[in-house]
Amino acid sequence: MRSLALALTLLASPALATGLQIEVAGEGANGTITIDLREDIAPQHVKQISELAAEGAYDDVVFHRVIEGFMAQTGDVEHGKFGGDMRRAGTGASTRPDLPAEFSDVPFDRGVVGMARAQSPNSANSQFFIMFSEGHFLNGQYTVVGEVTDGMEVVDAIKRGTGRNGAVVGAPDRMVSVTVID
Repeated sequence: MRSLALALTLLASPALATGLQIEVAGEGANGTITIDLREDIAPQHVKQISELAAEGAYDDVVFHRVIEGFMAQTGDVEHGKFGGDMRRAGTGASTRPDLPAEFSDVPFDRGVVGMARAQSPNSANSQFFIMFSEGHFLNGQYTVVGEVTDGMEVVDAIKRGTGRNGAVVGAPDRMVSVTVID
């Protein structure tokens, strides 16, 4: 009954954003990434990301965790602002509540965008990651929110981190602006 009520609410709601345009700048990547958001499989996550982007919360947020052959993580709107204390980047979130998982059958392939989270599956908030290559071990454990439709060469150029956790040393690349597109 609850899923029917959610479906009816979504049908009655105005359409969510269909994508994001991210302007990236830094030592590694410079250019535009376009992401098609998947409100059909993760409506709550897409709504949260879209609202944060529309408010400018993602502007000047760094890619704080970048692992070669795996993914680039960003979206810490609390501690990940460019020019801030990067030692805490990746530990913050927005002031909005965490989201319940919206797992799907969409696999984590190259260019797929997923929500980062803590140990609890229901702890995603503002951080997200973009896959450099397939990572099917994430399937069914993280929420897919979209996929890169243009600018994968920009994603590939994002400055890599070091060590097992991929922490970026020095000046990380950043999302200069994140715009919601139709």
